[in-house]
Amino acid sequence: MSRSRNRTHVLILIWLLAIWLSPGGLRVAHAQESSESTQAATTDSKGSMEIYGFAMLDIGHDFKRIDPNWFDTLRITKLPSFENEFGENFNSFAGVRQSRLGVKATKPTDIGDLKTTFEFELFGTGVDEGQTTFRLRHAYGEINGFGAGQTWSPFMDPDVFPNTLEYWGPTGMVFFRNVQVRWGMTMGPQTVVLALERPGASGDQGVYENRVELEGIKARFPHPDFSAAYKYDMDWGYVRAAGILRRVKWDDMLADQFDLSGDATGWGFNLSSNVKPTKSDTLRIQFVFGEGIQNYMNDSPVDIGIVANPGNTVRPLEGEPLGVTGLVLFLDHTWNEKFSSSVGYSRQDIDNSDGQAPNAFKNGQYALGNLLYYPAQNFMVGGELQWGRRQNFSDGFHSDGLKIQFSVKYNFSYKLGG
Repeated sequence: MSRSRNRTHVLILIWLLAIWLSPGGLRVAHAQESSESTQAATTDSKGSMEIYGFAMLDIGHDFKRIDPNWFDTLRITKLPSFENEFGENFNSFAGVRQSRLGVKATKPTDIGDLKTTFEFELFGTGVDEGQTTFRLRHAYGEINGFGAGQTWSPFMDPDVFPNTLEYWGPTGMVFFRNVQVRWGMTMGPQTVVLALERPGASGDQGVYENRVELEGIKARFPHPDFSAAYKYDMDWGYVRAAGILRRVKWDDMLADQFDLSGDATGWGFNLSSNVKPTKSDTLRIQFVFGEGIQNYMNDSPVDIGIVANPGNTVRPLEGEPLGVTGLVLFLDHTWNEKFSSSVGYSRQDIDNSDGQAPNAFKNGQYALGNLLYYPAQNFMVGGELQWGRRQNFSDGFHSDGLKIQFSVKYNFSYKLGG
């Protein structure tokens, strides 16, 4: 409870600060100044601020069970890894965790426009998994092509995400908001972005998980991850290519006869596009492949797997980066000014290491179709049928997800200045 109260207090302070910093707030704060100086300040200030977001209800029925902490999603890795892991099928659900609040501001300066974004949603993860709690999405600023903070990784193409109701999204998509410093430049139809990103990775000790020799393994990241992206816009859409390069080390801190320290290089390429064959259609395409980059994927468990090293008495076990490929193929169609639909398929495949457990995640599939209705501006209602499948590494088990979801969404936006 104290954590929730603290977050509420922080949000209130942010809200008050935003109001005070807005053009109207500045005019109130400077009310005691002379009318001449106030008029000059107002004339010179050409900044703007937008408060935006939406309230959203998701309600539906789960024909197959999923991890209860992910009741309102179709996150493929959270489907059962063995029979009846989460109990019997058929479960109804409702939640508001997609709801969102954000603030954007723009202020002209001598070296270009200063742009900032501060955005939250209510979908708890990590220690708040399964809860309706505030979760930071973006805390980011940019000026003259230089940006810093937390926002979309350049390795990710956010325009690939389809117009769906389901929150988590395609299993084979690159999807990661990361802390970073970046630089970008646009030259006509071409855009280039380079970034140094916060490193991080996870490992799977697999069938050796309970070995005492592995208790002293500590991960270390000697360098930031390096990412880059290139985009070329055309009349019919765009093409985009992105890459990621990273270094992962692990140190054996246990004083015994073994030295299980090691390192790995992670790398990946992400090719994506939006194709608009007609004014009413957008085809969203992505193909990604690499090794040891799973934490940049929308729904991958681990980056490093474990393998046996027979004949080596000092290092009988080693870690290796796991290969991954992902595919996204969706079509968004606008029927008319009141109706739209999205339909498509996504897949992810992992090259498991020999030492992973038989029920480790091997591959996932994800597909859905919807019909959305917009009876008024900033108001949407819709229904969606969702299907997914999880396949285990080597025990032959797979589990399916099948949901029907209905959502109601109310958008809001209020702009000050500009």
